[in-house]
Amino acid sequence: MKKKLLLLLIILNVSFSHSQSTVDSFLTPSDTLNKSRRNVVIISEAAVAGVALVGLNQLWYADYPRSDFRIINDNAEWNQMDKVGHVFSSYHLGRLSAEALQWSGVSKKNQLIYGATSGFVFLTAVEVFDGYSSQWGFSYGDLVANAGGTLLYVSQELAWKEQRIVPKFSFHTTEYASARPNVLGSTFSEQILKDYNGQTYWLSANIHSFFKQSKIPKWLNIAVGYGAEAMVTGEDDLVNTIFFPQRERTRQFYLSFDADLTKIKTKSHVLKTLFSLVNTIKIPAPAFEIQSAGRSKFHFLYF
Repeated sequence: MKKKLLLLLIILNVSFSHSQSTVDSFLTPSDTLNKSRRNVVIISEAAVAGVALVGLNQLWYADYPRSDFRIINDNAEWNQMDKVGHVFSSYHLGRLSAEALQWSGVSKKNQLIYGATSGFVFLTAVEVFDGYSSQWGFSYGDLVANAGGTLLYVSQELAWKEQRIVPKFSFHTTEYASARPNVLGSTFSEQILKDYNGQTYWLSANIHSFFKQSKIPKWLNIAVGYGAEAMVTGEDDLVNTIFFPQRERTRQFYLSFDADLTKIKTKSHVLKTLFSLVNTIKIPAPAFEIQSAGRSKFHFLYF
């Protein structure tokens, strides 16, 4: 019995090692252009974008009447939290697309032209949908924010050939969502996307990247964050005071430590891929907060 168990463990270990080696080999970026991989990336991204836009049209816009194309100015809404979110989304959609092209061996120039700009193109298509909806409208503020996210990625690649400053995201639930669950979300997954009160956006800077000769750990980052709270509407203070009479809209600025997971040394391309995906999230850490009202506080652990 023991021999059979030992044999089974050996077989499972060999099989797992082989499987892990195969996946790792698949995820290893190509040194030269691999046309098969490039075609897979292009077809996959086009298919995902197409399905996302069709799904968005059916699940989101179909419930509202169409209108002539119109442009709106919503820059004053939600204390600009939605605009910061557009920068974040555009940056990471472009980054992931550029990294996918890098995996297929596409040149750095084409990674930036066709990969890094894909986030801007996709989000602009969503804005066009907004433009023909009576409920929303084409927001030039969103368009500028989308361009800002793309520019943040491309400019760093051109200047430093690496990403030293990365937008990140963190979220915590708030009491405000229960006041208007149809707007701010009724479930946790909805609130992550809709409740701006619980969102915090960060610019996480890798310290060692700016001081290459230092002994600072290569993974250590310092992060500056922005958030806002006491918002149950975009900018209607009357409605806001009905739900929370004693609350005023407040901007929040944070200073905290973070980690750049992509700087952790590993030969495993499985882990490198995982670290690249998770590196969009700010790790929980102590944080110092300053509010627009002049108040400040220290968080032992903020997320």
